Amino acid sequence: MREKLTVIKVGGKIVEEEATLHKLLDDFAAIEGYKVLVHGGGRSATKLAAQLGIESQMVNGRRITDAETLKVVTMVYGGLVNKNIVAGLQARGVNALGLTGADMDVIRSVKRPVKDVDYGFVGDVKQVNAEFLGDLIHKGIVPVMAPLTHDGAGNLLNTNADTIAGETAKALAALFDVTLVFCFEKKGVLRDENDDDSVIPQITPVEFKQYVADGVIQGGMIPKLENSFEALNAGVTEVVITLASAINENSGTRIQKIIQKK
Repeated sequence: MREKLTVIKVGGKIVEEEATLHKLLDDFAAIEGYKVLVHGGGRSATKLAAQLGIESQMVNGRRITDAETLKVVTMVYGGLVNKNIVAGLQARGVNALGLTGADMDVIRSVKRPVKDVDYGFVGDVKQVNAEFLGDLIHKGIVPVMAPLTHDGAGNLLNTNADTIAGETAKALAALFDVTLVFCFEKKGVLRDENDDDSVIPQITPVEFKQYVADGVIQGGMIPKLENSFEALNAGVTEVVITLASAINENSGTRIQKIIQKK
């Protein structure tokens, strides 16, 4: 039996507001066993950029990261947001360590190639140092990972937090029994986006394709679920999509790989 590890991904909104941050830290501290926290922080970055006179540009929900914007996201993600979380966890008896992908070469990326859009200094994950993270985790240290990686040539890269959580979970699945939890503003994947209680409790790959064909699952939820199934195929045991305030409850949408019987 391998030891259990929970990888939690939380969006910026939750960690950027004091009340929701305190609730999240209380809930995260209460999770038993080994754990990792991956966070965003986009609204804080947008706010600071505006104060510095730097215009934030978004395409399909993704930030265009020029050289000046990279300075801002590095300050916000790797500094302000990350260290606030770490300090809050220390106050709750959780021995947390804040990391960007550059620290100890934890996550190395390649700069996203220009196709239809030039995203600038944005990274696509190439490798995750699971051995180093595993050593930290076994020592009782809780990694708190900011959405920044590096290219090995001295450049930091802004990197999607969902991607970091997914790639980290996949890499650590070689060492642990991993559950990946995407915290979301809804209670889970919904049958009816206007009904918060219409949560689909479990989704298999076959059901997912049918839900997409029927228009039940659409928009940004499609890539989130595609990433979830990709994580399962790479060895992650279970993916959960739920409210941040419900990470200690048996709720939300659970996605598990179906093992075919021979």
